[in-house]
Amino acid sequence: MQLLQPHHFLEKPTKKIAMGIASTVQYSWWLVVFMVFLLFNLSHELLETSQYEAIVKIKQLLNFPEDLSSSSDNTDFCNSEPNTALTLMCYEDNVTQLHVSGYNWFPNLPQGFSTDTLFSNLALLPNLKVLSLVSLGLRGTLPKQIGYLSSLEIVNVSSNLFYGEIPGEIFYLKSLQTLILDDNKFTGQVPEGVGSLVSLSVLSFKNNSFSGSLPDSLASLHTLRILALSGNNFSGVVPNLHKLSNLQVLDLESNNLGPDFPNVPKKLVSLVLRKNKFSLGVPKEVSSCYQLKKLDISSNELVGPFSPTILSLSSLSYLDISGNKLTGKLLKNVTCSQELSFVNLSSNYLTGDLPACLHSSSGSKIVLFSGNCLWNKEQWQHPYSFCQNEALAVSIEPHKKKVEGGHGKAVLASSMVGGFVGVVAITGLAFVVFRKEYAKQKASKAPQTRLILEKVSPAHTLKLLNDARYLSETRKLGLLGAPPYRTFVLDELREATNNFDISNLIGASSSGQIYKGRLTDGAVVAIRSIRMMKRHNVQSYTHQLGRISKIRYCHLVSTIGHCFECNQDDSSVSRICLVLEFVPNGTLRGVISEANSAQKLTWTQRMSAAIGIAKGIQFLHTGLVPGIFSNQLKITDILLDQNFHVKISKYNLRLLTENKKMDSGPFSSGSKGNNEQRLKYEEKDDVYDFGVILLEIISGRTINTKNDIDVSKDILIVSLTADEIARRNIIDPSVRKECSDGSLRTLMELCIRCLSGEPSQRPSVEDLIWNLQFAAQVQDPWNRDTYGNLESPAHV
Repeated sequence: MQLLQPHHFLEKPTKKIAMGIASTVQYSWWLVVFMVFLLFNLSHELLETSQYEAIVKIKQLLNFPEDLSSSSDNTDFCNSEPNTALTLMCYEDNVTQLHVSGYNWFPNLPQGFSTDTLFSNLALLPNLKVLSLVSLGLRGTLPKQIGYLSSLEIVNVSSNLFYGEIPGEIFYLKSLQTLILDDNKFTGQVPEGVGSLVSLSVLSFKNNSFSGSLPDSLASLHTLRILALSGNNFSGVVPNLHKLSNLQVLDLESNNLGPDFPNVPKKLVSLVLRKNKFSLGVPKEVSSCYQLKKLDISSNELVGPFSPTILSLSSLSYLDISGNKLTGKLLKNVTCSQELSFVNLSSNYLTGDLPACLHSSSGSKIVLFSGNCLWNKEQWQHPYSFCQNEALAVSIEPHKKKVEGGHGKAVLASSMVGGFVGVVAITGLAFVVFRKEYAKQKASKAPQTRLILEKVSPAHTLKLLNDARYLSETRKLGLLGAPPYRTFVLDELREATNNFDISNLIGASSSGQIYKGRLTDGAVVAIRSIRMMKRHNVQSYTHQLGRISKIRYCHLVSTIGHCFECNQDDSSVSRICLVLEFVPNGTLRGVISEANSAQKLTWTQRMSAAIGIAKGIQFLHTGLVPGIFSNQLKITDILLDQNFHVKISKYNLRLLTENKKMDSGPFSSGSKGNNEQRLKYEEKDDVYDFGVILLEIISGRTINTKNDIDVSKDILIVSLTADEIARRNIIDPSVRKECSDGSLRTLMELCIRCLSGEPSQRPSVEDLIWNLQFAAQVQDPWNRDTYGNLESPAHV
């Protein structure tokens, strides 16, 4: 018998134990895998649920209309259809983009709405990369909770009512590439922390109330492509941007920056510095910006020579240097870029002759050069000596330090003597003018009337000095190519109109007539003769004429002077003649809806006209203090200049309306109710009238009655719910094939909002301009290709 070894007794039990342990370990492993899988699915479901609840809560907070909410009120929100108000985009069932827009519906935020609550719900979308909350009426400070959205790459909260300073938490967003805060009420300085956003490509803070100096840290944003800070109160020197090699668009318009011209990179495509305080000359480096397409440095205080080499930049299509003190001699043989379509050299101290390359036989090129001392007399010019003297005045080195001690006193004394001599010279000039006007008056053949002339007095001399100072201001107000405002002699106007001959009559109303005239310098003007029904002296109209003289804007018909005709017995004013710029191409209706029109505007031209009208209204409301409202505009009040640019010809000014009530037309919808209510919504009267004009622009049919408006508006409302073919069938046949459906829908929806019977529901003028620019952007894909796929058309 073979003896059994000890390990033989243990062999089978050990194997069984080992197999049991292995089986247990294997079971536990699968259990762990199952638990992980279960927890992952549970967390994923919880994440989806929290995102869904956040979206639902956001729509509730914004008081979404039911017809805009239903499409995405389901848990599978990532596959819901986008609509005009809400667009969601997902990646692997996580919300990555949220676009909410109030342009096509009127957000009516509930009482007690809190932006903090809104952004707390947005923080429940941890993978959100694009956040766009546009034109929703959001009010308050920008919540600090925005710093929790660490994945954000694009933020656009434009066209809201955010105020206060930028929260520092926004600089936690290290992945941020685009930051747009346009058209809000932000204040304070831009923090240095903006330099920590190292991936930033687009930075746009347009039309806010930021102040102080620009942060030096802007110079460290090497990926920056667009920097748009226009329409604020920034001041001081612009940081050195020379090393921002990717910067293509720099827009600093309408601030108080200066005096040094900014140091900019060579690859700029658009440089806009107009309406600032730059005064130390244009550096030669600007001529080396070989990709530059647009250069606008107008309405500054720039001195020194203008380099004609800028005209030859190969890509340049838009150049505006007007309203400065630039000197130099132009020559006929200067080379120009073949791309140039707009050049404005007006109101500088340039001499010589207009370069031959700026003459255009086709009329496609706009060239403005009045207010210089050029030999070319096609547009109004100063005598050569004017620019020669001014050139001497501005040739002093701008960087020279102040002289101290006794020398400083000598300079002050010299300035005082010079000022005294200037006053004496102007007084003498006024006396000569007085003598000449008196002689003309004495020779007049009209015994019943006489021209009231003020005696030359210290007060009158002071007025002449003020007018001289005002001359430099009018050059900055947007009236291109027109001379400064002045007082005319009645004989001048008689000569210009062949003694107001009926052959020169181009319009008439119950308050007077409008004549076409040609002044002695060859300028063609329109002269509006207004018979005054009430007896007032000359001084009674001084303030009103001062207001009229300041209406200087490219989309408004501007007045360049006036003349009083007075009664012989009591010296009261019997007639006022207003001398207006002549607008030659008739009314907008003539190229929109008149059956016998030889030329119809294209769809793009119609949108351009609508934008021009809206900007003209905006200037009337905000460009003057106080603003001019309730102008009762009609499409026949919109005139077209030689380049078919629109100009509004009617304003609600007492001088123009005191003889009669404003012609409200058959379909005016002014603000009703008590006086306080009317004042609250007075700007919305002009918005309604704009809607009527827009209705005719879209339909191509004349709108003459309130019934015409109601019927056409109903057709627009119905067409928005129909298909594209039905929409095209109701618009002007001449543009039916030109317009994109997106552009057409935007204009239709805007028109309907403008025509709301409730003034508070009508859009603001700023909303008008934004929507019209958006329609133009949708229509023109070139804009998107050139400036990138931005959320706001204000960048175009």
